Amino acid sequence: MKIAVHNIKGKETKKKVDLSKDVFGIEPNDHAIYLDVKQHLASQRSGTHSSKERGQIAGSRRKLRKQKGSGAARVGDIKNPIFRGGGRVFGPRPRNYGFKVNKKVKRLARKSALTHKLNENNIIIVEDFNFDTPSTKLYSNALASFELLDNKSLLVLDKPNNNILLSSRNLRKAKVVLASELNTYDIMNASKMLFIESSIKVVEETF
Repeated sequence: MKIAVHNIKGKETKKKVDLSKDVFGIEPNDHAIYLDVKQHLASQRSGTHSSKERGQIAGSRRKLRKQKGSGAARVGDIKNPIFRGGGRVFGPRPRNYGFKVNKKVKRLARKSALTHKLNENNIIIVEDFNFDTPSTKLYSNALASFELLDNKSLLVLDKPNNNILLSSRNLRKAKVVLASELNTYDIMNASKMLFIESSIKVVEETF
């Protein structure tokens, strides 16, 4: 399956890249995508929420009034949850939201997500490029060439490139990742994916 290569100005070149059907042309598994995205989002949660229950509140244990004879409902001490400042009933406690997803399922999810993007014509191959210095303006111009300045874009690099990474950092809807660190959430969250030409080989070797 061949796809045209574009230059940084958005123009199509004469070159074409052959994409592997084992990565970009499988039968998509939407449930695997769901599990991988769910795990990714769950792992982002800090899980530090906490509240004090009755036994953790500082206060007297003295019974506020006698059990019978007052005409009012029976109550215990000042830490009773029905009083302001009392403990909370079944309040949240710190916990870890993470759960396990098998490696094969995660790999299937990423290949399924890439297949969806290709089927929707949301993958663009770009010639290898670099900036001499970090420049948000140059990166913005590159995205504008592909009409992606107002859309979520994901650029996939074959190796770390500090100039490109710093150039994209101030753009809210632009993200840059390494091919070896590509995850299902980033793939599905992007409107369009830009692959550096040399990153395709890394992606196919990784997945």
